[in-house]
Amino acid sequence: MSEQNYWADSIQVLEWLEPVRKRPWMYIGSTDERWLHHLVWEIVDNSIDEAMAGYCDSITVTLTEDWACMVEDNGRWIPVEKHAKTWKSTLETILTVLHAGWKFGWGWYKVSWGLHWVGSSVVNALSTKMEAWVHRDWKIYYMSFSTWKADGDIEVIWKTDHNGTIIKFYPDESIFKITTKFDYNTIKNRLRQQAYLTKGIKLKLLDKRTGDRYKYYFEWWVKSYVHFLNKHEDAIWDIFYTEKENKEVLVEIALQYNKEYSNNIISFVNNIHTPEWWTHLTGFRTALTRTINKYAREKWILKEKDSNLTNDDVIEGLTAVISVKVVEPQFEGQTKGKLWNAEVRWAVDWVFAEKFLEFLEENPTTAKKVIEKTFLAAKARLAARAARDTVIRKWALEWMTLPGKLADCSSKDPEKSELYIVEWDSAWGSAKQWRDREHQAILPLRGKILNTEQARIDKIFANNEIKNLIIALGTSIWETFDVSKLRYHRIVIMTDADVDGAHIRTLLLTFFFRYLKEIVEQWYLYIAQPPLYKLTKWKKAWYVYDEENKERIINEEWIIWENIQRYKGLWEMNPEQLWETTMDPEQRKMYRVTIEDATRADEVFKTLMWWEVAPRRRFIQSRAKQVQNLDV
Repeated sequence: MSEQNYWADSIQVLEWLEPVRKRPWMYIGSTDERWLHHLVWEIVDNSIDEAMAGYCDSITVTLTEDWACMVEDNGRWIPVEKHAKTWKSTLETILTVLHAGWKFGWGWYKVSWGLHWVGSSVVNALSTKMEAWVHRDWKIYYMSFSTWKADGDIEVIWKTDHNGTIIKFYPDESIFKITTKFDYNTIKNRLRQQAYLTKGIKLKLLDKRTGDRYKYYFEWWVKSYVHFLNKHEDAIWDIFYTEKENKEVLVEIALQYNKEYSNNIISFVNNIHTPEWWTHLTGFRTALTRTINKYAREKWILKEKDSNLTNDDVIEGLTAVISVKVVEPQFEGQTKGKLWNAEVRWAVDWVFAEKFLEFLEENPTTAKKVIEKTFLAAKARLAARAARDTVIRKWALEWMTLPGKLADCSSKDPEKSELYIVEWDSAWGSAKQWRDREHQAILPLRGKILNTEQARIDKIFANNEIKNLIIALGTSIWETFDVSKLRYHRIVIMTDADVDGAHIRTLLLTFFFRYLKEIVEQWYLYIAQPPLYKLTKWKKAWYVYDEENKERIINEEWIIWENIQRYKGLWEMNPEQLWETTMDPEQRKMYRVTIEDATRADEVFKTLMWWEVAPRRRFIQSRAKQVQNLDV
């Protein structure tokens, strides 16, 4: 594409902005912390589009001291001439008109996140202030906006010797009421992911609030990504990598096996993470299973009497990254979780099957190790299935009735029902006695559940506490898991504020993340936040939920407190206090458990819960200084 054609008439306009501020959830999903960062992605992704098109090799994200976010790139400029339809500058049109962006079908971007610069107007609409600097033609053009409306005309403010765009915005506190504070680590992890997926890009992050900074550049792209994902694993062989285009679908795949039981397969379409299985992943899974079976048959490793290996067999211990670039991706819904394009399945299948078979043929020693790994997985699968069938036969009558120690709620509407998971010898009696019996159910656990990070499925089925939890939830598990049968849409882990309580909570989180992940992904899992302190004076009580607030209250209040009580266990509260502080929907505090970065979550669970000690020791040592007033 020639740059002289990259002007104002490249922009098309659909409609104006007013609905965004009235119904922000329709455009970004919600207004909590997760979607606050969606504003950053909208601006960064414009620069990523430039990099994917080959016009940009450097992007810098700065978190400023005045709580704004600034994104700078060295790509092509935004046009500044007047737009034929709006009679405003094209820069103003892009930042104030909904759905104004680069036209498709004219070769502007072969592949892209979506419509280039379209989301920028939404970011402007949800900000109290936005500033834009455009470097082009040896000049710097500047424009500012307040609550999405331009403060004045575009103006030339200085000279420049390069091209590029800078966007700075301040999220609106009246929209994002929970927080407008950007999280450094959330942005850092997202930039790392984009650096793996975008060839030749240098991504920088600078936090002027703290002085922290980070830079990403990866020479081997998704191959480097697989190396990162497997850095703590006992890898079986070198990383397989291929990249090829088929019918306007660019396919890039890297994979490596390790000696673990679980798998870690991550997929992207035009750099968008697609967590759900759909056409590109179907193509990969089908080709992987077919190719390994074909190779094993041709080499007489699989005999005529032997059954084929299943997909579950060939993905055990597999770490893979699948990245496809599609000209016109067809996604299901706003979250872009599923890809509809049928042609992508066949492109991925064709590219991967051909290259992976060549790899196995050319590397017989490696191929032997892969086949041995999949055969072990098949034997384990058959053993696990037999164990599961045995356990299910034993459970046959129990599945028909809820666990006897479950104090169920009377409501049968999952959206209005809550399940509190508590320690048997701590909050069981109080929680059962003083609760909303219509909507709140209580399930006690005896001791600590099994560490499911280190256990195969047959051991998990045999664990009594996990069995009771699965029956109470109603979803079943493993192959028969069905989230639509979940009996409670708010599942609350409520444990003591001591080391044992934290351990039980971590074991439960591990189980949900590994075997009931969809419950977490659909935001049904919560952690109760009981108070840490009770301050009393004049026969009145004040409850404090963290150390910082306790110190603030003590230092600011002129009164002398009679008794500052530290709650180590929920059993220290009487039933009425437990209800008032931790279970009453009108007053309680809870954390919702979400998976913002599945890769990082997977790494943390492996570090904390796997059998290997050294990574866990390093994790604890690196964070020891952050821990205050540890109760052991």
